[in-house]
Amino acid sequence: LVTQQPLGGKAQFGGQRFGEMEVWALEAFGAANILQEILTVKSDDVIGRAKAYEAIVKGEPLPTPGIPESFNVLLHELRGLALNVSLE
Repeated sequence: LVTQQPLGGKAQFGGQRFGEMEVWALEAFGAANILQEILTVKSDDVIGRAKAYEAIVKGEPLPTPGIPESFNVLLHELRGLALNVSLE
């Protein structure tokens, strides 16, 4: 799996789809923290997911989410097109 995102559908033990309109609804409701959690730790932030699990088990505060794997895939695709992409 390239993007590390949960598989689709209950039959494959996948995740629940969270579409664009659902993102807009949470944004309009002002639920920025929930939105950040859904789009990073509960999605495809592999390292952040492991750190979050460890923090929950130890009773510590949750760490700051990292970069989602889907964004890393996008960066690699852009660099494959010979575009110089840098993060600041």
